[in-house]
Amino acid sequence: MKTVFEWGAPGRRCTILPALDVEEQLPEAPLRDAAPRLPEMSETEVSRHYTELAGQVFGVNNGFYPLGSCTMKYNPSVNEEMARLPGFTGVHPLQEDETVQGCLSVLRTAEEYLCEVTGMDAVTFQPAAGAHGEFTGLLLIKSYHTERGDLKRTKMIVPDSAHGTNPATATMCGYDVVNLASGADGLVDLEALRAAVGEDTAGLMLTNPNTCGLFEKDILEITKIIHEAGGLVYYDGANLNGIIGVARPGDMGFDCVHMNLHKTFSTPHGGGGPGSGPVGCKEFLAKYLPGHRVTGDTGALRRERAEQCLGDMRAFDGNFLVVVRALTYLLMLGKEGLPEISKNAVLNANYMMSQLKDVYPMAFDDNVYHEFVITMEQSVKRGGVSAMDIAKTLLDHGMHPPTMYFPLIVHEALMVEPTETESKETLDEVIRVMKEIHEEAQRDPESIKASPKKAPIGRPDEVTAARNPIIRYRFGEETN
Repeated sequence: MKTVFEWGAPGRRCTILPALDVEEQLPEAPLRDAAPRLPEMSETEVSRHYTELAGQVFGVNNGFYPLGSCTMKYNPSVNEEMARLPGFTGVHPLQEDETVQGCLSVLRTAEEYLCEVTGMDAVTFQPAAGAHGEFTGLLLIKSYHTERGDLKRTKMIVPDSAHGTNPATATMCGYDVVNLASGADGLVDLEALRAAVGEDTAGLMLTNPNTCGLFEKDILEITKIIHEAGGLVYYDGANLNGIIGVARPGDMGFDCVHMNLHKTFSTPHGGGGPGSGPVGCKEFLAKYLPGHRVTGDTGALRRERAEQCLGDMRAFDGNFLVVVRALTYLLMLGKEGLPEISKNAVLNANYMMSQLKDVYPMAFDDNVYHEFVITMEQSVKRGGVSAMDIAKTLLDHGMHPPTMYFPLIVHEALMVEPTETESKETLDEVIRVMKEIHEEAQRDPESIKASPKKAPIGRPDEVTAARNPIIRYRFGEETN
């Protein structure tokens, strides 16, 4: 399709402004040598351009979206209604506490609910997203060790199945990362963990269920090993969908946790809106929490800093309207509805895996929680289709591909997260399509390797696109 600069013609306009009724005030000397190269388009051209762009956007309202990542695919409209209430949108973060009691009540109630869900004692809403929450959680751990004068604890243990942000976050906090190899079953190897801990262990970063969709069955022993070594355990909440309302990280022995409101609690993220990664912790870490916490009684709520607050992770109280959306979702579901999230997520993932495992090789032959991992490694070794080929072909069937080539411990991985909101009819259609793709791959692999054939963009040269991206329009100049 055309870029916006390729539409229109010189002198074309789409604005209808009233005549200037005040004295024109312009600087004596122009601030730039030439007028900016802005598109000159008619109203019709502007409308058609953005309509064409909208038609190429794919979301949960278009079709199946199984991306196994930290983004939930369900944003109820009622959340948006609540977030647009004038009492929430018309306030300023610097107002006196007595003038924003409703907003403070939202923060207080959301904190109480999230503590109940995770088994924590206190929450900060400052972190802007999941990785920001990780950073905050590790700073709490670092503050704990620093206050106790235990400066020898310089190592953070991170399983090799962890999200890539985990080792990056640990490094940003000044820790040396100890990579912990998973066992053949995709879970933490207890003997390897025991060998890795010592007096220099600051903590362990862990996701449960893990990135392979597997629940760490030895989780109580894992957290015990770290605690006996003097370290603390951080919970990456990216996969909280798989256990919410049924199991709590705090009961497993975790000391702090970040939550993705934009996944587990149905708020927009990425192209749809700002993220939010609140961090919860046990009471002994609460005194280090950043920003303010809401204290006091109803009608006299106030914001106060923690006793040994580590500072601010960002301005004010985080993305407040995202918290409003998350609280709306929690209130709608209630205590009885929350377990349906995890139960449906687990049911959908296991149903889909059971219907595909005779056709596609699974990385781990065990029940999963919210997601499962297919491996196309043997297919590639035989000169057949790859994970990329399967993903690209799904585009031709009006479906978003699953996550490709992650987790890193599975070669040629396709990580599929059906999510808890998809119906059996949708899953059956996806299963049918994936079996059809498999049959075509056996019959005519070259056809699969040429996919997608119906998408707006065909198979791009991935290497060239990554190494020599064209990121600006040059108005007829050379673009490479």
